[in-house]
Amino acid sequence: MERKVYLTCEDFKSQNIELKTNLPFSEKIDILSEPKKVGNKIVPNRLVCQAMEGCDGTKEGSPDELTKRRYSRFAKGGAGMIWFEATAVLEEGRANPRQLYITENNLDDFKREVAEIKETSLKANGYEPIIVMQATHSGRYSKPQGVPAPLIAYNNPIFEKDNPISSDRIVTDDYLDRVGEALVKGATLAEKAGFDGVDIKCCHRYLNSELLSAFERDGRYGGSLENRTRLLRESVKGAIESCGKDFIVSSRLNVYDGFEYPYGFGVKKDGGLEFDTTEPLWLIKELYSYGVRLLNITMGNPYFNPHVNRPFAKGGYEVAEHPLEGVARVLEGTKKLKEMVPEMDIICSAVSFLGVAAPHVVASYIQDGKFDFAGFGRTIFAYPDFAKDIINNKEMDRKKVCICCSKCTEIMRTPGGTPGCVIRDKEVFMPIYKKQCGGEK
Repeated sequence: MERKVYLTCEDFKSQNIELKTNLPFSEKIDILSEPKKVGNKIVPNRLVCQAMEGCDGTKEGSPDELTKRRYSRFAKGGAGMIWFEATAVLEEGRANPRQLYITENNLDDFKREVAEIKETSLKANGYEPIIVMQATHSGRYSKPQGVPAPLIAYNNPIFEKDNPISSDRIVTDDYLDRVGEALVKGATLAEKAGFDGVDIKCCHRYLNSELLSAFERDGRYGGSLENRTRLLRESVKGAIESCGKDFIVSSRLNVYDGFEYPYGFGVKKDGGLEFDTTEPLWLIKELYSYGVRLLNITMGNPYFNPHVNRPFAKGGYEVAEHPLEGVARVLEGTKKLKEMVPEMDIICSAVSFLGVAAPHVVASYIQDGKFDFAGFGRTIFAYPDFAKDIINNKEMDRKKVCICCSKCTEIMRTPGGTPGCVIRDKEVFMPIYKKQCGGEK
């Protein structure tokens, strides 16, 4: 069966029927242009630039030239919300030597970047986007000097197999206490820099996310659900208590890992891989009780099972399921959670494979109250002005859509790679791709 991004809505409709994925479709997409209040802030429309890391900051952690270029393009593109990429809060928790890293010493650099994004959008679109900074510790994917330096919650045989990571790389409870303090500090720095909110990142198997499945870990951060969610919950609480009442405190939250128990979150204990809402639902309700009003929902691990969270037309391995089935898993799982906690505003993920059908599918969900915002990830590398076309032209341009070829990921996985769209932003990123990945493929 053909596995290509949908360049016509008719192609999507036909395959949606054939695969029995039953994704909804609306001809009317005006709701995507409507503003939405989140806490005490107004988001100008329902379209979100997801956090797409460029690995292109300075060695000190400040935005560099490619970083500034990327956010200028996003700002002009018209999305109502920009989820600013993974920004480390501890040096040893950086995923690469050029990952952004916010400190007191470079705070002014972040202030200038936020101000530039808002000013650029205001000039181009007539409104400022809501900008949320993703505060992170990369955990097992830490590589601050360019070589792996993992800091893990526990050894996972699905990843390590017969070669476990040295036990001295398993972080202590005392270290996790310090990570929590650093995440709260990162939130306060984000507010000082002018961001509208902070995301206490808890997804894609970075440290906070890995703890969610630390069923067999001892101590205050393992075993029980309360313990496994402690770092996220206490960091969120601390950020809410330390920042102003208008500041958004949120999380990009993995609700399903795609691994069996006891190594995956969001599954039953029977060894199956079906998404189970029980623990994610408890966590979402807890976060709401603290004052969280917005969550950015995702699934899977982009390093290990990327077909779960970013279904691809071409990737590093063959997948038994069709990419549209992967899209349906994420969207329908997000819908289930929204139905159970309707008071929480929810951003969806995993829609790039839908191509030109994406606005019609997400508009249908939003119209029916099944989530509130549509998050676009890989699309924004390829098509930074996607939101402007959706809002003004009521459609996406088939010549601009992301084709989900995974070349941006190929670049990111190489030492020193600075990812972007090799196909749609060829002048800048084709030379990088050739240098990093050995040529056009």
